[in-house]
Amino acid sequence: MRRILLIALKDLLLILRDRSMVLMILIGPFLLTFGMGLISGRMGGGVSQSSGPRDIPVAIVNQDGQMLGNALVNVLSSPELAVLLEPVLVPDVETAKQQVEADQVAAAIIVPTGFTQSLIPLAKEWQAWSPSSSSNLAIQIYANPGRPNSVAIIESIVREFLFRVEKGRVLGLTAITPLVTAGAIQSTQAEEIGRALGESLARANDAKDLMQVAITEGGLTPSHEVDVMSSLAPGMALLFLMFTATYGARSLLVERRQQTLQRLMMTPTSPIQILLGKGFGVYLSGVLQQLVLIGTSTWLFSLNWGDALGVIALILCAALAAVGWGLLVAAWARTPAQVASAGSALMLLFGLLGGSFVDLSSMPSPVYVLSRVTPNAWGLDGYAILAGGGSLSQIGQPLLALILMGVSLIVFAGVILMHSRHFTQA
Repeated sequence: MRRILLIALKDLLLILRDRSMVLMILIGPFLLTFGMGLISGRMGGGVSQSSGPRDIPVAIVNQDGQMLGNALVNVLSSPELAVLLEPVLVPDVETAKQQVEADQVAAAIIVPTGFTQSLIPLAKEWQAWSPSSSSNLAIQIYANPGRPNSVAIIESIVREFLFRVEKGRVLGLTAITPLVTAGAIQSTQAEEIGRALGESLARANDAKDLMQVAITEGGLTPSHEVDVMSSLAPGMALLFLMFTATYGARSLLVERRQQTLQRLMMTPTSPIQILLGKGFGVYLSGVLQQLVLIGTSTWLFSLNWGDALGVIALILCAALAAVGWGLLVAAWARTPAQVASAGSALMLLFGLLGGSFVDLSSMPSPVYVLSRVTPNAWGLDGYAILAGGGSLSQIGQPLLALILMGVSLIVFAGVILMHSRHFTQA
């Protein structure tokens, strides 16, 4: 074990003394991250409290003025959504649409007159009312096409509200109608009891018929987008990690060409110890790179990466998986130049396939499945969970996948190298 650690520390020191290596694996990624921060306006911690969207302006036209319309206004204006939304009550539909078209708000939410009554019948109408005879009115969302992320957030909040309303309505009617029919309660009591029951059971599975989304014509420039740095920083960190791992594994072939590897083989140190030592050196350089990138982005741009223990665990496991791929490239290649070219190609391929450049949720399912072979995809899954408020215990699946990937690739690459003449011969 001592020999493995000495070899690893020796390789790490060589990397830190090599100006070109330091430039490529530490300074280069740092400067690129710094540049992204300047472009996104995050220099100096422009968004200090959260790395996600905030203060999304939304206009509300409550023409209903009854229970459900007022409840939606209260939800959008609640303290829980105060950081995320900036709601403004607007008296009429035309004013709200003008604000959307002028890019003053991300969307206008229009609750039509009679919305509550279309879902919950009045006491005098209960006996003649039935679900088939009701004509549900739809809440309209007049959306700004220049702010798609903000519109998606607003739509999801309204949809969740309607989910609860619809389920509460269905459950309330299911429970109350038989009681009225059987004479167990009076029709004058049905409205009050049904509303109370519906509110207590207000959860739903689908409310797509209760909401309509209209996109305004023309393209507008967004001013409240999802934070660029919080979206790109994890992807860039994992992208550079792949480059560091493949480039670090190149030292095996460099030392073989310089004859230092053969001389090391002549010592009492076994080939397995040498391979593990050099692999651990690459691993340490990858961990160091991630700590520098995450630490500087947190300090300079006030990015919130989430639970510290979870972030550290992801760094350690992602570096292990990346080293596995790096050693596999070194086992396949015959010259340092081949490692450099193959490693760069693998870095870009995994960046594209693993979600470092694009959102995998918008890709076809075969692409999503194929992305699971990359450490980038699993790492991004973990960082997304942590950024959303998750803890170490909630990222068990990404961590396990990264560990299994790293261990299996290291073993496979080690077997190839141990049976290859090129491992010991120049």
